[in-house]
Amino acid sequence: YKLSVSPEMDIMEYCRKEWRGNTPVAKRMRKGYEAVAQKFASIRRIRGDNYCAFRATLFQALSQATQLPKWLQSEDFTMLPENLLSKYDWIKQWQLKQKPGKKMGEISDEIKEYLILLRKKWKNISEIKDPLEKQEACDKLFKNEEEEYSLYEALKFLMLNTAIELYNADKSGRRVPVFSWLLFARDTSSNPCQLMHNHLNHIGHSGGLEQVEMFLLAYALQYTIQVYRLYKYSTDEFITLYPNDPEEDWPVVTLITEDDRHYNIPVRMCQETML
Repeated sequence: YKLSVSPEMDIMEYCRKEWRGNTPVAKRMRKGYEAVAQKFASIRRIRGDNYCAFRATLFQALSQATQLPKWLQSEDFTMLPENLLSKYDWIKQWQLKQKPGKKMGEISDEIKEYLILLRKKWKNISEIKDPLEKQEACDKLFKNEEEEYSLYEALKFLMLNTAIELYNADKSGRRVPVFSWLLFARDTSSNPCQLMHNHLNHIGHSGGLEQVEMFLLAYALQYTIQVYRLYKYSTDEFITLYPNDPEEDWPVVTLITEDDRHYNIPVRMCQETML
């Protein structure tokens, strides 16, 4: 039994434990952590499997949720699998976690269940007023493996839906964000079908999220994901925003990474920062 999100620990204490040496890398990491410690007091380690970007982002989003996002409120939200399947036959090859080879009829129902679960959990947690109770509810959710992985399947499907929307918008001559061109400029994802086969189907199994897919996740959730990229300390990319030109009304979640592969989360904003 592994903890998905470890209890909080003082950021600088964590840094001293992880980065003891005097190599240039260790020095840079320590500087990076010092900068994060100006804003946040503690860190929580995120379980390191190929879902850690999802886990860190969703945990942060739910921890601070005070209402259900608009896109989760829409009537046809749970009809997404059916609607997309009626237009794109290739979605039948969607790969469910640990359930390869299922018939797509069932998969459509399963994904619908995952989307309903996402809406239900988000609604329940956002309605909790007491910060301590809210945190406990999040901790509890991320100790339930079955539910946790179901939520990641929902996120992956939302990313596919967003990718299809962006691809179609671009093809019909509408303006799309720059990352969308980059996403479909890859040899392995020149269209949404390839993106599904070569990338989304593998997330959580044999790979995590690549940089350009962090943008896609941010767009799917309509959240700005702010990441302290510690190995980029003292460069322009030390604090990276996905997307880099976020909508003003999108909430912001903050993550920390040492290598763009594994993500942890900073918690407890320092008092001065909050003011």
